Amino acid sequence: MTGASGGLGSLVLERLAEHQGVWAGSRTPDQLSVNVPTRLVDFDDPASLTKGFEGAEVVLLISAGYAEDDVVIARHGAAIDAAEQAGVGHIVYTSLSAAGDHLAFALAHRWTERRLMAGRTDWTILRNGIYAEMSIPGAAEAAATGRFTGPLGEGRLAAVAREDLADVTAKIVAKPASHGGKIYELVGEHAVGGADIARAVAEATGKDVVYEPGTLAQLREALTTAGVPGWQIPIVVSTYSVIAAGFMAETAGDLADLLGRAPRSALDVIATAVA
Repeated sequence: MTGASGGLGSLVLERLAEHQGVWAGSRTPDQLSVNVPTRLVDFDDPASLTKGFEGAEVVLLISAGYAEDDVVIARHGAAIDAAEQAGVGHIVYTSLSAAGDHLAFALAHRWTERRLMAGRTDWTILRNGIYAEMSIPGAAEAAATGRFTGPLGEGRLAAVAREDLADVTAKIVAKPASHGGKIYELVGEHAVGGADIARAVAEATGKDVVYEPGTLAQLREALTTAGVPGWQIPIVVSTYSVIAAGFMAETAGDLADLLGRAPRSALDVIATAVA
């Protein structure tokens, strides 16, 4: 088995470390802090992909985002091509929840899903919701200032704990046979809004915290002033916009069944981080 590195990847590797034949692939393998062997796997270097996947039965392909769509699509295409050439039997791909089709970064995910379905390997697609952990920086600021801000309006998000996604992913990567050709929706069971997050921070810290919705124009201006890369700004803005418009509140999915237990509460994840 082989897996990509990163936040979710590292959590998955922690869960798979005791399994035989697991290794981690990264463009900077010497910087990985994991208890498994490592290999050079660089999405922008196809030769490294072919060699990196050699001997792998299962590949966990974690989205190589953080770029424009054409770059991400090229990376994912190269990785799948290399996996097929290496004779990999099964690819598990971390995609985006169906509710996220309106998000600015959805296209590369859907392209990758289509490429997998047309390919020569077995596949499993994990359509992950937006992480609860993405709210932690704003929650931490709210704990300090007493204001949780953002252009969320009255929108709600079925945020999911990254630890739960790692639990599910590790289970499937370890025993993928029964999951071949399946698409799983992995979102939180309870949708939360800005006021909920403000209340959770207040309860965790004992401070007065209020929710103050802003505008998308204010967010875009703040991101531009902060020097956020141009390709990233529409991704962030669209995320807030889609949540505010009510498209990310759907809670129906496969998370609890795959976990075999109740999922972690998004608000508990946020409260624990700021307490």
